[in-house]
Amino acid sequence: MSETAMDLVNLKKNIGSKHIIKGLNFSINKGEVFGFIGPNGAGKTTTIRMMVGLMQISDGDVRILGKSVQSDFKKAVAKVGAIVENPEMYPFMSGLQNLKHYARMTPGVTKERIHEVIKLVGLEKPIKQKVKKYSLGMRQRLGIAQALLHNPSVLILDEPTNGLDPAGIREIRQYIRKLANEENVAVIISSHLLSEVEQMCDRIGLIKNGEMVTIQHVNDVTAQEKTTQVLMEVTPIDDAVDILKNELVLEAAVTDDGITIRCEKDKIPGIIKTLIHHDVLVYQVTTLKTTLEDKFFDLIGENTIG
Repeated sequence: MSETAMDLVNLKKNIGSKHIIKGLNFSINKGEVFGFIGPNGAGKTTTIRMMVGLMQISDGDVRILGKSVQSDFKKAVAKVGAIVENPEMYPFMSGLQNLKHYARMTPGVTKERIHEVIKLVGLEKPIKQKVKKYSLGMRQRLGIAQALLHNPSVLILDEPTNGLDPAGIREIRQYIRKLANEENVAVIISSHLLSEVEQMCDRIGLIKNGEMVTIQHVNDVTAQEKTTQVLMEVTPIDDAVDILKNELVLEAAVTDDGITIRCEKDKIPGIIKTLIHHDVLVYQVTTLKTTLEDKFFDLIGENTIG
């Protein structure tokens, strides 16, 4: 059984009479990458700020390795590393000088640990260059290295791929997975880039209007779908639609790419056989994977991402 790294217990935030966060309850395990997603204004950053003590909790608690942020703040956050938005670095100092500077402010960080995190984030070659010469992806990796200096059990990253090009996003994704797998760190990622969360995370928590809508394993998003969406390139289209609707009793929608239907996967061969039997030419059949984004829109509503 996985060891719990962080617990949110009925966490609430009120500003005046307005309820911003309305009683969040969930746990994050060591070695897990947890995606915290939702539309803009859903309460992601407010929750993260309460997790790390940057914002006062109105009610409830955050427990990190069993220590309460409310009653034992110093011990609770001692094992937390965090990057909220872009990491701040000294541009005229090298990456190594930046890390040494932060290490001096953190008790117990050895030279060995500094070189360990440099290797972990793959910055061995450019570490002696000035940070002003770093790409955005390299700065993010240096920021992660800084957040890891004190061997945290929990790493919180708010929009870690913000402003990165596709190559930089891929780099950060790989390092985050490596941290979880090799260092057994619980990584919490707040993001609105759903395709990235899908590729990076083990579980996702979906927040809307300060409430958790659902928490599920990323792999379960598609596994729980009993039916599959199928795109078929056929001719004549009118005959195919008629057969699908009247003989096979399936909803068929005509698109620019062909006909889409939804059915159980094991029914597809029989559907093709029926169409061919009625002299419909079937050129191509593609099953369309349900993505996290599809699921997100189903749960949140299509027009609410800001």
